[in-house]
Amino acid sequence: MENTVSILCVDDEQDMEMLISQKFRKSIRDKEYSFIFAQNGIQALEQLDNNPNISLILSDINMPEMDGLTFLSKLKDRKNAEIKTVMVSAYGDMENIRTAMNRGAFDFITKPINFEDMEITIAKTVEEINQYKKFQKDRDNLVSIQKDLSIAYDIQQSMLPKNFPAFPGRTDFDLHGVLQPAKTVGGDLFDYFLIDEDHLFFMVGDVSDKGISAALFMAITKSLFNSNFSNGNYSDMVEEISKINRALSQNNDSMMFVTVFVCILNLKTGEVNYVDGGHECPLILRGGKKVEVFKKKNGFPICIDPNFQYKQYQFNLQPGDSIVLYTDGLEDAQNVAGERRTIQPSIDILESLEPNMEPVHINALLLKEVNNYIGTANQFDDITILTVNYYG
Repeated sequence: MENTVSILCVDDEQDMEMLISQKFRKSIRDKEYSFIFAQNGIQALEQLDNNPNISLILSDINMPEMDGLTFLSKLKDRKNAEIKTVMVSAYGDMENIRTAMNRGAFDFITKPINFEDMEITIAKTVEEINQYKKFQKDRDNLVSIQKDLSIAYDIQQSMLPKNFPAFPGRTDFDLHGVLQPAKTVGGDLFDYFLIDEDHLFFMVGDVSDKGISAALFMAITKSLFNSNFSNGNYSDMVEEISKINRALSQNNDSMMFVTVFVCILNLKTGEVNYVDGGHECPLILRGGKKVEVFKKKNGFPICIDPNFQYKQYQFNLQPGDSIVLYTDGLEDAQNVAGERRTIQPSIDILESLEPNMEPVHINALLLKEVNNYIGTANQFDDITILTVNYYG
């Protein structure tokens, strides 16, 4: 079957094939998994040549003719990022296990084998494989689009939310987003949606490049965030963002990265859980009077380090507060004299607003001011603003 995961089990123990077949008999019968067996690295390479659908390998380290570490090096030379390898070795063999991880193994399990642990490890690895395949499919679909600026612009704009008011039936919050690319297409992004009736997802991101390549990368990034968070996944933001980070880091030959600020607002309590991916500090307008420049936490852009450990933080919005997320085009804009604008003019505008001004009007004022500042100079970076008013 198309959805069957083909697993290559490489082990010189004679009874391993029987144990695996017995333990996973239901998964084999249901065509969830199919197992192929080899007794050493040489046979494993032959099985890979004969079975191109293999996507997961369980490999012992200590084997005759070709051991697991040598096999892993040969596998790495094939440069097939879709195949994930889980190494198997004795509990006390940590030096070899560490070597295997450094050579590209995805995970490991120890002997004597705990088959429940093996089942969990396989399931986790399959999830990673599926995530990578989805990323590959999304990227291939986007790369295949004709590289025409007008088409790319239409694609980018169609992926951004543009129906405002976004949630006309809601009285507990309001929001508005705007993106002004520096070129016909750019790499900024924003998104928002209700995860459920009580939790609002919203984010802003900034791809490191500009133009068509940045727009394609932006589209993939937005798609991954939407697919990972739109199905009720808000209990562990770190895990979901780590998955996205690993997926985008695969085969990133262009060395692009994206900064993000990702929030989930509890609409009943005003609590905001967030992850800072190396992005600009948001502005919080407290009670329509005083602007609080958000205190920066340690963060790292997505797609630089696939193993970076992100952290989740919290802050609270009170009824009447507004939060403004933006990209660096707002503060780094330059006038004809080459002078940097900074974020202070935006703070001044926010503190001069009439009470309870709608987000669409707030964004219009901020964008108007920065465009007046740029004047006849070239806009060298995309400008994105997402404003959320919380009414409670």
